[in-house]
Amino acid sequence: MKIRQTMGRAASVGAAATIALGLFSIGAADADTFVPLPGADLTKTLSDGTVVHVWIDAESANINPSMGSTPLHRNAWVSGTAHVELSGTNGDVGGSIFPGYTVGCQVNISGGGVTGGTTGSLDWSGDSVRPNVGGNTGGNLTLGPGQAKSFYVLDLEEADDFGNQVHRTRNKFGSNSGSVAWADETIGLSGCAGYAQARSFVSVQVVTSNITSWVTLWGQPFSIG
Repeated sequence: MKIRQTMGRAASVGAAATIALGLFSIGAADADTFVPLPGADLTKTLSDGTVVHVWIDAESANINPSMGSTPLHRNAWVSGTAHVELSGTNGDVGGSIFPGYTVGCQVNISGGGVTGGTTGSLDWSGDSVRPNVGGNTGGNLTLGPGQAKSFYVLDLEEADDFGNQVHRTRNKFGSNSGSVAWADETIGLSGCAGYAQARSFVSVQVVTSNITSWVTLWGQPFSIG
């Protein structure tokens, strides 16, 4: 996985207007299917007046419907860039960006929460909800019907306060803006005999002189076969 960390606002790359959004079915052919995705955009004002702007652009998925030549195996390679800008506040500001994906098997992950054997308290009914994925990274998942799981795409190695190497699932920024990009992150799904979907999310922890708060942005759901 190639990860590019940048600071400041990057140029937005939007999907072509002619691309059909939402879910689609993939045929029996083994050829990969490239899916440009529209990204997403959210602006939220926190209780201390801080304005948080979060957006996803340059998002896409390259989908192989049948890894292992069986209908129980699907594979996708996903890419995108997450950005955050903070404004309307005084004093020290900063935060962390946690990008990831939710994958579901025969379950609607387009909104309103998930029920039926889900893992990780998956509820995206509000933009202040942080997906509880237990700090997991890596998209090799085994799901049965009615199940969904989330995972983080970042696995950044750095030294802690004692000099030990630790792995982080976030990109930290210490100013009014930050961004992080990922390319060809793998979603490998096995065990799902029915239709499967995935969608990106970006959770941002915002830290100001007055509060610590979370904002979560959800991307467009897409089929992985």
